[in-house]
Amino acid sequence: MDESNPYQMPPPGQLGSPVGVPPNQDERNFAMLAHLSGIAGVLGAGLLGFVGPLIIYLMKGESSAYIADQSKEALNFQITLFILAVICLGIVVLSCGVLFPLAFIPMILQVVLGIVAALGSRDGQLYRYPGTIRLIK
Repeated sequence: MDESNPYQMPPPGQLGSPVGVPPNQDERNFAMLAHLSGIAGVLGAGLLGFVGPLIIYLMKGESSAYIADQSKEALNFQITLFILAVICLGIVVLSCGVLFPLAFIPMILQVVLGIVAALGSRDGQLYRYPGTIRLIK
């Protein structure tokens, strides 16, 4: 996909509807919900932030290329944050608690970048989280 023109047809054989037109309001709302559901994981269930984007991807991913793209991006970000959280907690344990503030870095990133991504997807942008490991393509 050409980065200069985010609204174009997907390659043949890929799922979803054409993205040659900007996403409609319903698509933008589901994409925004995929990004915001990761924040709910921090506030409620801890490290289960990947559940919301996964559910949205499974439910709506085939009906819209935009929703599929943004929910996969949110899911990849949540997986990356989980890996970062495990690393940070390991460092905290190895330092006998001296580096305890490191444990809050994944949560802060999740809230701040989740809000930025939700605002971008609300405006119809193809948002990309910085430093995300893209395991799901």
